[in-house]
Amino acid sequence: MRFLWPEALALGALLPLLALVYRWLIRRRRSAAVPVASLALIRQAMAGPPGWRRHVPPLLLLLAVALALLAIARPVAVVRLPSNDRTVILAIDASGSMRARDIAPSRIEAARAAARAFVEQLPASTKVGLVTFAATASVAQAPTTARDGLFEALERFPLQRGTAAGSAIAVSLQLLFPDLAVDLNAPDLKPRPRADPFGAPGGSAVTVPGGEPARPGKPDAAAPPPVEPGSHAKAAIILLSDGQTNIGPEPQIAAKLAADRGVRVHTVAVGTAQGESLSVEGWSMRVRLDEASLRGIADITRGSFFATASGADLRAAYEALSARIAFESREIEIGAPLLGGAALLMLLAAALSRWWLGGLG
Repeated sequence: MRFLWPEALALGALLPLLALVYRWLIRRRRSAAVPVASLALIRQAMAGPPGWRRHVPPLLLLLAVALALLAIARPVAVVRLPSNDRTVILAIDASGSMRARDIAPSRIEAARAAARAFVEQLPASTKVGLVTFAATASVAQAPTTARDGLFEALERFPLQRGTAAGSAIAVSLQLLFPDLAVDLNAPDLKPRPRADPFGAPGGSAVTVPGGEPARPGKPDAAAPPPVEPGSHAKAAIILLSDGQTNIGPEPQIAAKLAADRGVRVHTVAVGTAQGESLSVEGWSMRVRLDEASLRGIADITRGSFFATASGADLRAAYEALSARIAFESREIEIGAPLLGGAALLMLLAAALSRWWLGGLG
């Protein structure tokens, strides 16, 4: 909690002063001699309520004043509310190593099941897109709020050779920013003007299934200035991979491109530390994790990194991401509820004073 007018908190010095004034009035009342007309009045006073009750209404009034003084300082609290109008891109490794069964029933099947559960937990207003990557990256589903098409895309993409995590990040960014055009064949991934529809040279564009074609950029269009990493509150990329990038642009370069746009790239490393030996089409390979690279991508973009060695770990990682993506922190003033509480305390103090000390009991 913080206060928009912290100077008003100095009024809190009135509270002990009010308490001292009340104590002085009590002592003065006790020392004052009061003439009594008859013994009946004395008996009635002695049969009255216990002495502690007379202090309750003033105490409630003091608390009401304290709440009112806090409200004057305009307190602001941080709350987590459901996020609307967000876009999430799932970038899933479709390389052959995802066939490994060190995570039951296999890495790819566990990844598909966890991704599906993750999407089901998101608010209906969140758009979700799917990018798959092996030797190249491609868009399996444009960002959409329709879940059926996305679930079908999750189940139907094939596994191929190669791992191009850098290309996956670049293609995901192009889905989030249609004005962004990069040459996926260039190692530096520098933004390029988009290809002119009439044949002028330009950068590599992305074919988006179910999406609208992006407008071609101007040849002299300059890239927007970099923003604070992680500052883009309405978009995120979740990159799931099990191996080391062996083709395409370096993932760190693509991560820097995402960081300059303020997009967080959350990375999920799927697989066990010892890995597994696979035999595919007559050749064998040992598939191991490259946690360092995936952790570096998350660090550059201010994202989160998760190491998962089981289906339960995968589900837990996606649940944590769902909590971060589906909700956002907002600051709201809570002065009005405090004033309402102060008013209720005053009414309660008046009612108790009338009931206990006014003869209604």
